Amino acid sequence: MIVITVIRENEQITAFELSGHAESGPYGYDLVCAGVSAVSIGAVNAVMDLCDTDLVIRQGNDGGYLHVTIPTSVSDEKMEKIQLLFEGMLISLSSIEQEYSKFIKIQTK
Repeated sequence: MIVITVIRENEQITAFELSGHAESGPYGYDLVCAGVSAVSIGAVNAVMDLCDTDLVIRQGNDGGYLHVTIPTSVSDEKMEKIQLLFEGMLISLSSIEQEYSKFIKIQTK
């Protein structure tokens, strides 16, 4: 199962972590994994490019792990844009969770 943990402070996303594998299909044909990867990596790339922000990113060597932290030094203006992009990511991930709850779980800390 893929577990997505969203860390919030004062209702704002400060970090998120994806861990595990969906195992909803054979390697290379796992649609849940592909969807979660595309949505999360797409959001990270959008934040880095559109908001000109270097996120703190940790990844597992064999896949199945991604931890992203927003630097505390980000301006309020950039933070507003980052929040919008990451909230959009969570909406997309929630849609996947609704359809495939056996393979993905989203939690907030």
